[in-house]
Amino acid sequence: MKLTHLLPAITLALATSVAHADTVVVGGKNFTEQQIMAEMTSQLLQAKGYDVDMRAGMGSVVLRQAQENGQIDVCWEYTGTALITYNKISEPMGPDETYATVKKLDAEKGLVWLNASSANNTYALGMRRTDAEERGIASISDLAAAVNSGSTFSLASTPEFAARPDGLKPLEVTYGFAFGRPNVRRMDAGLTYQALRDGQVDVSVVFSTDGRIPAFDFVVLEDDKQFFPAYALTPVIRKAVLDSKPELADLLNAVSAKLDDQTMAALNASVDVDKISIRDAARGFLKDQGLI
Repeated sequence: MKLTHLLPAITLALATSVAHADTVVVGGKNFTEQQIMAEMTSQLLQAKGYDVDMRAGMGSVVLRQAQENGQIDVCWEYTGTALITYNKISEPMGPDETYATVKKLDAEKGLVWLNASSANNTYALGMRRTDAEERGIASISDLAAAVNSGSTFSLASTPEFAARPDGLKPLEVTYGFAFGRPNVRRMDAGLTYQALRDGQVDVSVVFSTDGRIPAFDFVVLEDDKQFFPAYALTPVIRKAVLDSKPELADLLNAVSAKLDDQTMAALNASVDVDKISIRDAARGFLKDQGLI
C-alpha cells in the first residue's frame, strides 16, 4: 500500500488521540449529591471551552479504581471515605488532620486533593422526629440503650454502608449494640428516605447534607461517640491532568469555595424533593454564583 493511502488513516488516528487527550473525564458516584457535582463540574468545564466526558453513577470503590487507573480525571470525593475506605486508616482524626493525611497519601498515587469545601456530608442515622421524641431518642447511644433493653428497631441501609469499614458493623461495635440481621433492610440510597418517611423502617442511614432530612421532618441522631469521621466534599484530580491543565485548580477551587452544608442540602432538596432535573439544578447554581 502506498504511503499516500495511509496518510488519511494516520491523520485520523492522531486526531482521535489528541481529542481524547484534550477531553476531561469527570466521574461521579451513584447518589444525588454526586450526580449534581459531576453535572456541575461538566457544565463548568464545557462553559470554559473544555471537551468533557461525564461518567456518573459509579460505586465508591469502582470510581476510585477508575481514577487511579487513569480512566477518570476529576471527581468530588469525601475525606473520610478516602481515609478509611481507600487508605485503610481507622485511627480517629479531626477534619484538618484527615484532609492532610489523605492529601499526602494520595499524592503518592498521582492524585491531587484541591481545596476542601465546607460541606461535610457525613453518614448519620435518622429517625422520624415524632417517633424519636416519643421514644426519647436523641443520640446513637440512646438508640443503643433502647435496643439493649429489648426494643426492636428496623434499619434502612444501603448495601455499601452495610459493608464499609466506616459502616454498620463497626458502628454497632463502637456503640455496643446490634440491630440484628433480620432488622437490617438493604436498599438503594434513594429508597431509604422513602422507607423511613412511610414508616416501613424505624431508622435510616442518611447523608447529613441531604435535603430530604428537613423536608421529611427527620431528626439526625447525635453521633455522641464521634464514630463517623469528617467527610469534607473536595475536588480530586489526577496529577498528570493538572500538570497539563493547571488552570483547572482555580476553576474547581472556585466551586469548592461556594459549598457548605446548607448549600448542598438545598441543592439536593431541589432534585429529590422539588423534582428539578440534575442538569437544571447544576446550571442554576453555577449561574447564581457567577461561575458561568
